[in-house]
Amino acid sequence: MSVGSSAMNDSALQAAPPANARGYWATVGRRIVRDKVSMVCVAILLLIFLSALLAPYLHLADPYQGSMIRRLRHIGTPNYPLGTDELGRDMLARLIYGGRLSLLIGISPVILAFSIGTMLGLIAGYVGGWVNTAIMRTIDVFYAFPSVLLAIAISGALGAGITNSIVSLTIVFVPQITRVAESVTTGVRNRDFVEAARASGANAFTIMRAHMLGNVLGPIFVYATGLISVSMILAAGLSFLGLGTKPPEPEWGLMLNTLRTAIYVNPWVAALPGVMIFAVSICFNLLSDGLRSAMDIRS
Repeated sequence: MSVGSSAMNDSALQAAPPANARGYWATVGRRIVRDKVSMVCVAILLLIFLSALLAPYLHLADPYQGSMIRRLRHIGTPNYPLGTDELGRDMLARLIYGGRLSLLIGISPVILAFSIGTMLGLIAGYVGGWVNTAIMRTIDVFYAFPSVLLAIAISGALGAGITNSIVSLTIVFVPQITRVAESVTTGVRNRDFVEAARASGANAFTIMRAHMLGNVLGPIFVYATGLISVSMILAAGLSFLGLGTKPPEPEWGLMLNTLRTAIYVNPWVAALPGVMIFAVSICFNLLSDGLRSAMDIRS
């Protein structure tokens, strides 16, 4: 083969795009789409999210207007497909409107804790030394208390309210995410690409932001997704104990509290808020498992 022909072939090979090149996240997306359980969970969560978001446009009954004449109607009653509560308010409307507060209180703490915990864990894992000791020993103090008791104690100290519930749950979840972030960062900081960035003269902030953050976000995000199910249950528990949302706001945990006296009269209606909490929690839990499996490229 002539030199000219060889050069032409090399140029053609360089110009031709890779046939089946697929990035890591594209592969993760393809695998999660093929997971039927995860897709069912995504569909259920989207339905709940959209119904809560578009609640004012669904022409529902007033979730605050009640009547003692129609209290505790059974599921399937005309004009009240999911019955009525102890004050005669439409359960369908209250469940959908209640999803707004329940999802806000359940998901916001995880998002805030994800941001704070990732930052603290990244700094502790990369810098090491006394910085790591100071951050991680402070974090360990919170592990002396069970999550439920810690959330109740902080909410009790701050007082009832949506904002205080979000703050208390954020404080509960920050140590957990920080520990995961620190562990993942410690395993990445001595990789070749980090050493190359140090050798090139990049400062610590640039290395953490540009080179390490993208490599540690995946496992932390999967762990945080699983925490949403725990957060939903804890948020409902705080409202059930009177430390969260105040009446007459529709919120699933508070609805469980107010309907507990009607469980012997109309148990199916009284159980509906618990069914919603269970559905959202189990969907986030299964979705977290699906993401973990999809991100494990070795399988």
